[in-house]
Amino acid sequence: MKVTIKYQGEILELFFDNDISVDEILNKLKIPSSTVLAIYGDKIIPHTTIISGDIELELIVVSSGG
Repeated sequence: MKVTIKYQGEILELFFDNDISVDEILNKLKIPSSTVLAIYGDKIIPHTTIISGDIELELIVVSSGG
């Protein structure tokens, strides 16, 4: 399956043979899960969501400060 990721102005295409969670994708990309929201269409999806087919996700950086 093909997972297309939009992240910080780049488009990344990843290919996987098996189902994978959003969190596992973030780990493979070395992106800390606490720093991004995963968007599918117009909805925020949990990082525990299992991807089982071709999909396009957008990762939005979450900023916080003190």
